[in-house]
Amino acid sequence: MTKKLVILAGGLGTRISEETQAKPKPMVEIGGKPIIWHIMKYYSYFGVNEFIICCGYKGYMLKEFFHNYFLHLSDVVIDVKNNNLEILRKEELHWKISLIDTGENTQTGGRLKKISKYIDSTFFMTYGDGLSDINISELLSFHQDKNKFCTVSAVNPPARFGALTINSDSMVTSFNEKPKGDGQFINGGFFVLEPSIFDYIPDDDFMPWENLPMHDLAKNNQLAAYKHMGFWQPMDTLREKNILEDLWINNVAPWKLWND
Repeated sequence: MTKKLVILAGGLGTRISEETQAKPKPMVEIGGKPIIWHIMKYYSYFGVNEFIICCGYKGYMLKEFFHNYFLHLSDVVIDVKNNNLEILRKEELHWKISLIDTGENTQTGGRLKKISKYIDSTFFMTYGDGLSDINISELLSFHQDKNKFCTVSAVNPPARFGALTINSDSMVTSFNEKPKGDGQFINGGFFVLEPSIFDYIPDDDFMPWENLPMHDLAKNNQLAAYKHMGFWQPMDTLREKNILEDLWINNVAPWKLWND
């Protein structure tokens, strides 16, 4: 698989401000590594190794992290006298990463529009703040079979609150801490797109991708939905960040398919 992955990584992350006052949301760490690293490792497992990161808020921190990738994640010897750095242990990666400034206040559609010149074929797109165990190869095959401009992953998220089952005597007969949602599918944020989608995005920095562009794609019968019934978890709040952290620490992270 040689497709590119576009990652929207420029938002402010105001709902998780405990973490994002000092760093961009995609740099919030899960298990000691930025969530964007987890996303890229997941796609790389499926053979996607070329990334276009749409930077915005504190985008320089993303650039610094990837520029000094092995310094951050490898054992090193620093010879101060001779001004030399030796990397003792490093993973073999075949990543090519383009980090593009798309504006601090630009909306998702505007960010996509700004990277259109780097796209010339079918590509993946996702947000820099969510993880899943969606099968990327199957997602691409579904997209190719439907032959539409846009395929969106459709997920049924878990409810945010525990559910009580109460009998006629006002007694709780069961409690489910993580019940299923209400059955309504929502945008799961894992897309496969054709370059034609850029025609649906006006030259407007403040246009959300999820607004007029997706609405018009649906109206023109160019928006397919790939239903994913497995694991899916956004990181919009500190509570959700802690859910992902616990999964990783306990070695049960569903998105961790690669070998260390």
